[in-house]
Amino acid sequence: MASDAPYNKVILEAMASMPHGGGYSTSSGTMERLRHSVALSDAKLAVHPASPSFCSEAVYLVFLKTVLLLQERRELSLDATTLAALLPHGQADGEGIWGRWNANGPGVACLFYDGGLGKNFTDLGQAEPGDFLKIFWSNSVGATEHGHLVVYLGHEKKNNIEMIHFWSSNQHVGYSDKWVPLCAMHHLIFSRLTNPSALAACMKLPRSDAYLASLLSRTTTWEEVIRRCGVKE
Repeated sequence: MASDAPYNKVILEAMASMPHGGGYSTSSGTMERLRHSVALSDAKLAVHPASPSFCSEAVYLVFLKTVLLLQERRELSLDATTLAALLPHGQADGEGIWGRWNANGPGVACLFYDGGLGKNFTDLGQAEPGDFLKIFWSNSVGATEHGHLVVYLGHEKKNNIEMIHFWSSNQHVGYSDKWVPLCAMHHLIFSRLTNPSALAACMKLPRSDAYLASLLSRTTTWEEVIRRCGVKE
């Protein structure tokens, strides 16, 4: 693992602890089950993945499990107020930590850049297993986008076709890994966790990110995504 990806192994460990399958759904019932799948217990996060699931939920639970593992190993110390801010409780797109993570467009990348949690990049050659990755299946970013939030696992050529390997909650299966041709993806933006202690500072972010909130009803350009997320291509 690259020295500039200090937490990717922990992210992969957290991912490996997730269940398999369970189905895929974005229904209101699935959102409600998410509210009850994460709680605070003895000043620590308690994460109990529910099924069915959806992509941003699955990857967020991996992120929270990473926080939990770092806490248990005394590599991260967060107070109860900060931990409570991580709980998903139906926040609108752009609102709080979960609302930023779950937003259309580059939600995770904006959170990592604005909150100082890590770096964002678009170069597949820089990617390491354990990076978070937002895939855009079309050129549209925002209200009409088709996207997928995943944990990146690698890439290789199979029958002369460049394939991307990732883990997420995938349609028809739920929690699972998958291989997809790179040519099916219009845009990629990777987010690498390098500074989890910055979660405490995220409490000082505006209650809502107006840019991410606006992507519920409008589209944005890839150039704006790059600028907003601090990507240096």
